[in-house]
Amino acid sequence: MCISTGAADFSGTIVYCGRRDHPEHGLIHVLGYQNTAVNLAEGPNAMVLHLPAAGRLTERHFLSAGRSADVLRRMVDAVESAAVRDEGIAWMGAETAPVQVFEHDVYTVLLADDPTALPAALDRVPAHRRPRLDPELPRFYAEHFPGHTFAVCCFDNADARRAKPLLLWYPPLDPDRLTVPALDCHTGGAPDLDAVVPVDHWVLFSSDQAPDGWGVPVGYPADMRHRLRAFLPGAVMGRGYGDGPALRNGDFSIGHRELLDGDLDRVERLTPAPR
Repeated sequence: MCISTGAADFSGTIVYCGRRDHPEHGLIHVLGYQNTAVNLAEGPNAMVLHLPAAGRLTERHFLSAGRSADVLRRMVDAVESAAVRDEGIAWMGAETAPVQVFEHDVYTVLLADDPTALPAALDRVPAHRRPRLDPELPRFYAEHFPGHTFAVCCFDNADARRAKPLLLWYPPLDPDRLTVPALDCHTGGAPDLDAVVPVDHWVLFSSDQAPDGWGVPVGYPADMRHRLRAFLPGAVMGRGYGDGPALRNGDFSIGHRELLDGDLDRVERLTPAPR
């Protein structure tokens, strides 16, 4: 469940946002994103993520999952196990180029502050991963998400089956609101903001300011790299969305105070308004 540049089917989406005071980078948000993708386009395809980041992002903001390809699944397993126990059910040096292009895991990533600059950079993507980009989509992002950073993660059918979770960090536009991208459109065009769409998401949040006993602890493998572990939470809270009714198109978001209070009923669906 995300926005793609061509026809695709996405299922089993896990989205995570954590607030951390990192020893090197200061107050940051960490985003995790993973799903099962089936490319239905005739050629290559791409996922497009809009990131509420303050300042310029670069390749160094993307974290390698390395051997820890199940890191987001471990968070979901922790939440599911706790819900079963407690309730008997499971709750649902910046570069200056206009567009940076680099390889990350199985993706060729285009990273830009200005989405209208993305089409001109597509020729820098290897042909077997180069998607068609409908001009309507960059215009939509420019109108509805000013100040954001845009990541276009290009893949082919073979890539999609081998993808590890996307993990990245950024200084947030609003430190006190945690938001994960969940707008839905798989046609290649701009999403319909008035649409009611099915959801198939696990939505997870964390904060290193949470009090003792907050959330559920996450177990990580003993051989996880120290650099990656420094970005990950000791405990998370979350819900699964998928068995309930369809929701209005939008992102998932919660205020930091509500998160610290453990009030997941305050998770909202945010729909952007045009400038």
